[in-house]
Amino acid sequence: MMSPVELTLAVLVLLLTPGPTNSLVLLAGAERGWPGALRLIPAELSGYLLTVLPLALMGTTLLADHHALRTAVTLAAGAWVAVLAAKLWRVPEAADGGRSVGGRALFVTTALNPKALIFGLVLLPSPDRLGANLAIFAGLVVLVAAIWAGLGAVLRAGGSGQPRAVFVLRRLASIWLAAVSLVLIARGIAA
Repeated sequence: MMSPVELTLAVLVLLLTPGPTNSLVLLAGAERGWPGALRLIPAELSGYLLTVLPLALMGTTLLADHHALRTAVTLAAGAWVAVLAAKLWRVPEAADGGRSVGGRALFVTTALNPKALIFGLVLLPSPDRLGANLAIFAGLVVLVAAIWAGLGAVLRAGGSGQPRAVFVLRRLASIWLAAVSLVLIARGIAA
C-alpha cells in the first residue's frame, strides 16, 4: 500500500501527463480563457469518478474475470478519442462561438480516459484508505485541470487567442488525439 505522499506524487505525475482530457482542457483555456475553462472542471471530475469509483470498489475482480470487458473498454475509448480528433479537426460553426470543448465532451472523454483505469485499478484501491485516496485524487484532478486551463489561457493571452492560433492549436490537438486513438485501438485489438 502506498503512503499518502507516494499516492499524491503518482497521481499527480499521471494526471499531468498529456492525454485526451488534458488536450481538451488546454484547448478550452485557449478558447474561453481561464475562468471559462474552470467551469468545465466539474465535468472532468465527474467523468473520472464515474469510472474510477466502481473500479476502485470492484474493478480488479471484474476485469480479471472478464477479459473481453477490458478489450471492449479499450476499443470504446479509442473510438471515442477518434471521434474527438475528427471533431477538433473541423472548423467550429460560428453559432457555437467557436468553442469546440463542452462539458459533455469533456465528461465522456474523461470517463473513457485510459488513465482512469490506472487510477481505479492500481493507484486508489485500498480497503482502509479508499475515502482518503479519493479525496486526494479529487483535489489533484481540480488542481491539474486548473493548470492545463491556465496554460491554455496563457497561450490565448500570448496571442494564441487569435483565430489563426486557435485554429493551429485545434489541429495539433486533433493530430495528438488521433495518435492516442490509434494506440488505444491497436492495444484493444492486440488484447
